[in-house]
Amino acid sequence: MNNLITSTRHIPVRDAVPTLSICPVVLPVADRPQPIEMRITLPAVGDHFPIILLSHGHGPSLYIPSMNGYGPLAQFYAEQGFAVIQPTHGNSKVAGFGPDAPGAPFFWRSRVEDFKHIIDHLSDIEAAHPILDGRLDHDRIAAVGHSLGGQTVGMLLGARLTDIADPDAQDVNLLEPRIKVGVLLAAPGNGGDSLSEHARKNYTALNPDFSHMTTRTLVVAGDEDDNPHLTTRGAAWHTDPFHCSPGGDYLLTLKGGKHGLGGIAGYDAKEADDEDPDRLAVTQRMTAAYLRSAFDENDTAWTKACDALATHGAEMAHVTGK
Repeated sequence: MNNLITSTRHIPVRDAVPTLSICPVVLPVADRPQPIEMRITLPAVGDHFPIILLSHGHGPSLYIPSMNGYGPLAQFYAEQGFAVIQPTHGNSKVAGFGPDAPGAPFFWRSRVEDFKHIIDHLSDIEAAHPILDGRLDHDRIAAVGHSLGGQTVGMLLGARLTDIADPDAQDVNLLEPRIKVGVLLAAPGNGGDSLSEHARKNYTALNPDFSHMTTRTLVVAGDEDDNPHLTTRGAAWHTDPFHCSPGGDYLLTLKGGKHGLGGIAGYDAKEADDEDPDRLAVTQRMTAAYLRSAFDENDTAWTKACDALATHGAEMAHVTGK
């Protein structure tokens, strides 16, 4: 029960189930400066839950860009029947690699490899934590990423990357076919002339090619998510993964939404530049419905959610399809 939401209450969801969280789950990785530390949140009862790999962003807080952030998403998804795996990436302030390590500040390649390594070792993770045995469905894997995490997930879905400052990082292809569906939340858009002068000089890896992103994807963007330190194009920049990819089949636009998309990174947090219970509920409910229907063609959750949004929440958001 959330007394703070109003019109978005009409977007249907399953009854919330009790959950449990296991943390830290530690996975050693050769040649990585330190093991991957992660949190796994899932329903307390049941088995063979579809997996959501959740990639954090590069925000200003000390702990939210880590396995300890994004509770509003991780908890909600678990209550809706998913097993959510949240690694701490190298760019994390609290447990990352440090600002002087090779690949700083974004560690974009390491971030993608984190998820590949996790998928490779799902059975090892279950064996090390018997409470997980048989509870993760290795054949139903989704990836969800916010902000810089959106770039990470986009690459797993097939987007390519060229770092104009690195001759060894040209048209990099790190597609992960074991991931069947994705959600990009306020993800970076095109590079080149779309970037601000500051970004072109300092963030040379923000140069994706979405024409190869073929995995089906829901793109979520706020229509007031204007980041002039990164782009000259305003909020429209964050819609590029939808417009420029064959896999982006829907765009969810949050009216009045900024980079926090209602507060997905944490409750009452500085990342939540547009904290709003209804806007957060739209993001939670619509993305969960999309993933449910993506994993089960007989599940009409997405169609019902879109109908409810159009009827009761049109002032909050709208969906565009191809």
